[in-house]
Amino acid sequence: MFQFRKTIAALMAASALAACTVGPEHVEPAIPPAAAAPFIGVQSASVTADAPADDWWKLYDDPVLDALVADALAANTDVRVALARIERARAGLRGSRGAALPRTAVSASGTYGRVSESETLPGIDREGRRLAGEFAAAYELDLFGRVARGIEASRADLDAARQDADAVRVIVAADTVQAYVDAAATAQQIAVGQAMVELLAKSERITDARFRRGLNQKLDVLRLTQLREAQAAAIPPLQARRDAALFRLAALTGRTPQDLPAAALDRRTTPDIAAAIPVGDGQTLLARRPDVKAAERRLAADTARIGMATADLYPRITLGASVSTTALGNTPVLGSGPLGWLLGPLIQWAFPNQEAVRARIGAARADAAADLARFDGTVLQALQETETALSAYRNALAAEDRLAASRDAADRAAKVSLARQSRGQIDALDALDAQRTLALTEADYAAARRNVALAQVDLFRALGGNWTEEEPAGRAMQ
Repeated sequence: MFQFRKTIAALMAASALAACTVGPEHVEPAIPPAAAAPFIGVQSASVTADAPADDWWKLYDDPVLDALVADALAANTDVRVALARIERARAGLRGSRGAALPRTAVSASGTYGRVSESETLPGIDREGRRLAGEFAAAYELDLFGRVARGIEASRADLDAARQDADAVRVIVAADTVQAYVDAAATAQQIAVGQAMVELLAKSERITDARFRRGLNQKLDVLRLTQLREAQAAAIPPLQARRDAALFRLAALTGRTPQDLPAAALDRRTTPDIAAAIPVGDGQTLLARRPDVKAAERRLAADTARIGMATADLYPRITLGASVSTTALGNTPVLGSGPLGWLLGPLIQWAFPNQEAVRARIGAARADAAADLARFDGTVLQALQETETALSAYRNALAAEDRLAASRDAADRAAKVSLARQSRGQIDALDALDAQRTLALTEADYAAARRNVALAQVDLFRALGGNWTEEEPAGRAMQ
């Protein structure tokens, strides 16, 4: 008995000193030095190298938009799925931590029956009840860090799930702003189209009046009618696009289309950010992008799983103990019944055939190598998306400036042509061409403003974002 106690004490001491977790330690992967450099697209007055804001949509200074984004972050179904995955990962971490605690079990049974006469001593009742109870406990000595590596992997999985939720929030916020911008910008295009239809209708009436006085030909009136109808025909597709954006906005904020707030329907001008947009640099970007951080955490989790698999190369020692009692007949279950107990170690070791274990180690190393490749690819993709978004935004602004100048020139030309036509200095065809040009440039300019607004959203989407709370606030607007 004394020797057994010494053995148990030695095993417990070995468990206390078991800081020798096997397998590689996770090291954050290196990022190319050039990745932390300023963006190429920052060489423009439209953006700055200042650190970007997390709640970037507030740069639009639009309370309606702020409320819609808050609603989307609180009620969007994709966000709810991401939060559920966080809870699942948290449950996995609790399970891994539970493996570091003793496993306990309580069992009890009760039977009533009769034994054969040959199995019963004389004078003993052959018929009666039998009650049995047992309490068992087992504790694994984590000598080689298998349990510790499991906890490490589960903790990294939880971190990755949180970053995945942040990535979903980035997408949901950007999609919400994009839908709102698209609806408002398209409404402005519709308003421009309707204004041009009214202008052409006015010119048509004037030309028709001149035709009745013999100053114009019927063909001039028909040409204006054709141009007006063509301009009017461009409005229904725009209306359909606006409706689609509004319906998308309703779904993103967790509403049916009928429940979309009236405030979201009233915006008729394209949202814009007058100031230069802060974009930071490559280092800031990689520290913000949740997909980059999630890729690093997955690499950490699979690196820990290499250690879990490696620990199976060594013996697994579990200390077990149990206490049991049995009561026969009318004997109380506790107190007078026979009491039994067991105490001892259990050693499990896959030896000498360890090929299956080494195969698991090889698979875990391959998973970690794939995670490292995915991390490198995610870094490159983040930089590529941001540079592309910066270029698209810069060129959208340039196109808008040119089209604004073109529209102003076309407007002046149309006014001059109408004045000269009224004085008989030019024919109706020249005046018609000037109005046609004005209609086209007005439509192009409105489309350019929409492109700028959507390019802004794409830029913010590429820049990512950070959230400190796992569950966003409740609805800001009903």
